[in-house]
Amino acid sequence: MTKLPSSSPASSATPEDAFRLDGRHALVTGGASGIGEATAKELVRAGAFVWVADINVPAAEALANSLRSAEALHLDVTSRESIAAAAARLERLDILVNNAGIGHVGSVETTEPEDFDRLMDVNVRSVYLVTRAFLPLLLAAGEGREALGAIVNLASVAGLVGIKQRFAYCTSKGAVAAMTRQLAVDYPKTLRVNAICPGTVQTPFVEGYLEKFHKHNKEEVRAELRARQPLGRLGRPEEIASMVRYLASDEAAFITGSLFTIDGGWTAM
Repeated sequence: MTKLPSSSPASSATPEDAFRLDGRHALVTGGASGIGEATAKELVRAGAFVWVADINVPAAEALANSLRSAEALHLDVTSRESIAAAAARLERLDILVNNAGIGHVGSVETTEPEDFDRLMDVNVRSVYLVTRAFLPLLLAAGEGREALGAIVNLASVAGLVGIKQRFAYCTSKGAVAAMTRQLAVDYPKTLRVNAICPGTVQTPFVEGYLEKFHKHNKEEVRAELRARQPLGRLGRPEEIASMVRYLASDEAAFITGSLFTIDGGWTAM
């Protein structure tokens, strides 16, 4: 067997060399907690400047202040005025991560119209509004460059398979998956658009769901959430953030219009 020289990339490369985002500007909605927080940290680690966009300004400021290259940005993803004000602050944007979202438990019979509307407003309409507002900056980022602007949407396995008592949530995340593919088709040479479809991830989002809907049997339901993923555990926010970093990097330059499941084998089962 031929021994590789010590100076070869295979022997000298480190994780810090891969999937670099040096000099790029990113915005993460819902960036102050959970997957958004982990994503902001990971993108900064990769060399990007990150706007931590969140409706919870104190949390966004606390996170941004803890990072070496980040700034907090007030953003209510359901408000056109808030989005416009946020967009006006930016002069450049290379990466948009549409992460903000909420959940809901209920069948079509028990989901009230106002609950359905709220899910669609936060999980679907917001992706449309935010993407539309920041699109000129994203398109400008790719002009004359091989590295195109990139959008990473946070969908869910709930947008790919049916889940009991998740009528509105499945509907909303299915829409995010469809928007991802459509945008990729409309902007094939000027913008890369992909989505990540996580399974159940250990975040404040999940803790809030357990507290609201299963306060009396929280640990029993937590065990059920672990068991439905063949790996037998919940995902970690950092595992999703690593995929965001990859999809935003030059190494993913040939990837657009794709959906990536990170679900412990759930959808394969």
